[in-house]
Amino acid sequence: MVLRALLLCLAMGSALAQSPSPTLAKLRHSGVITLGYRTASVPFSYLGAQLQPIGFTMDICYRVIDHLRRQPGLADLEVRLMAVTSGTRLPLVANRTVDIECGITTNTAERARNVGFSLTYFVAESRLLSKRSRPIPDVDALRGLAVASTIGTTSIQLLQDLNRERNLNMRILAGLDDVDSIRLLDSDQAVAFAMDDVLLRGLLASARKPEAYSVSELALSVEPYGLPLPPNDPEFKKLVDEALRQLFRSGEIHSLYKRWFQSPVPPQNVNLNLPMPTAMARVLKEPTDSPEPERYR
Repeated sequence: MVLRALLLCLAMGSALAQSPSPTLAKLRHSGVITLGYRTASVPFSYLGAQLQPIGFTMDICYRVIDHLRRQPGLADLEVRLMAVTSGTRLPLVANRTVDIECGITTNTAERARNVGFSLTYFVAESRLLSKRSRPIPDVDALRGLAVASTIGTTSIQLLQDLNRERNLNMRILAGLDDVDSIRLLDSDQAVAFAMDDVLLRGLLASARKPEAYSVSELALSVEPYGLPLPPNDPEFKKLVDEALRQLFRSGEIHSLYKRWFQSPVPPQNVNLNLPMPTAMARVLKEPTDSPEPERYR
């Protein structure tokens, strides 16, 4: 009886080990993969002139789709696009409505409890945007004042943590998206806007008077971007990571970077002229999916 039970356990373990990825099984059954996109996160994921999502992360996701289509049963995989916000993106991935979120999402240990993350493909830093007429060099200068950030982001969580730890008595205002948050700064409802530096520069590039603003030299945090993936699906993550590794090794990632960060981008043909961050260059040579900020310093 003991031997029989042992053999049964071994058989069950083997079956589980060979069980298909739930995401891949879903894709093969439906023939459709759902990509989440952002509507205004220039130049990562935003709506172009034809109201179709374009950007650096969208291009990366389409390279992932090309790789998936080379897998058995996925040659005719169709793409469905779904708009997401900073507040809805992770819940939609967690409940498997969205298969890959192609926006600008920081990989954190807390978020990784609910969703998977691909290899890191970009490294940003959170900073403060303020008006030059009232510069805010650091968080301590916000004591007792109103500051804006975007709901559902690591930047607003960082502000809340700093407010509590340093007893700053800040009033934190939450915008529905980055455009809404910068409006709070424009209208003087807030004296600063905390967000990832690359996104701030994207917003300023299309502003009517970008010279009226300044970005703090001080970085508040390190933000490693990964593609959010359905939870508990290592087989699907492995395929996504394979596609990213190929993109990194081939050097095509550098062409994509030049296209979106060092060239005029639609629809306004603004050039961010942003050199590749040193931390990102390191990640391309030594890929990692670590959520730990120290890994990128």
